[in-house]
Amino acid sequence: MNLILDVSGAAEILLKKEKSKKFDKVLQEAKIVFAPDVYISELSNVFWKYTVIKNYNKNDCIKYIHDGLDYIDVFIDSRTIWEEAFSEAINNNHSVYDMFYMVAARRHAGTLVTNDSTLAAICKKNHVGVCC
Repeated sequence: MNLILDVSGAAEILLKKEKSKKFDKVLQEAKIVFAPDVYISELSNVFWKYTVIKNYNKNDCIKYIHDGLDYIDVFIDSRTIWEEAFSEAINNNHSVYDMFYMVAARRHAGTLVTNDSTLAAICKKNHVGVCC
């Protein structure tokens, strides 16, 4: 199975939150894991927030980022999907950032692993596979 992992799903695993075991199991069973390259900046930004707002140790957060990057087998160049993501953002009245993940899932006949319930609902509405 092809998976697309978004940052909310990755953070769930990395921080061992409520759905971490379920997400990790799905991730381990994947044939290949994709993410748009915006994943890198989003993941870095999440752990920047954990460092400055929640006082997590900087080195721990750097390790989380490295581990989160290692989850991805193939990064999709945003230049190849931005126009479709932009159109879907307009069609679904939702952020372009999230639509990169939906478009990636659709283009790679994959299932999106996300902890974002709004994004999951949009994917379902658009007949894009979503996990959890």
